[in-house]
Amino acid sequence: MPEQLTKHPDVTIQVLRSAGARCGAGETQAILRSCPPERFCKLPGGEVCVYGLDGAPAMTQFTAADWQSLAPLARGSADGAGAGAGSGMAVAIFAAGLVAGALAAAVLARWRRGRRRG
Repeated sequence: MPEQLTKHPDVTIQVLRSAGARCGAGETQAILRSCPPERFCKLPGGEVCVYGLDGAPAMTQFTAADWQSLAPLARGSADGAGAGAGSGMAVAIFAAGLVAGALAAAVLARWRRGRRRG
């Protein structure tokens, strides 16, 4: 099950809720047991843990090598130009892709559930 990293975890959780996810304390965490309960969402197709930037160090699915592979994006290009709008945009696109994947899974699960009933 995925861990998601976003600059706006509360907004992401609201969007997941709007797609039918049950989020927050009290939901049974079968797989993502180390997810903070207030950041946990359960969907028909699985579980999602939504982390903000301040919670990134607590994520369990990224290795040190994964984080290091993102470092060049934060530093800027290899030509020494430093961090610029492009590197920030790359990180934003990466994070948006993660959230979009979770949302697509939520919508697909809800659509499948509706087809089974109908």
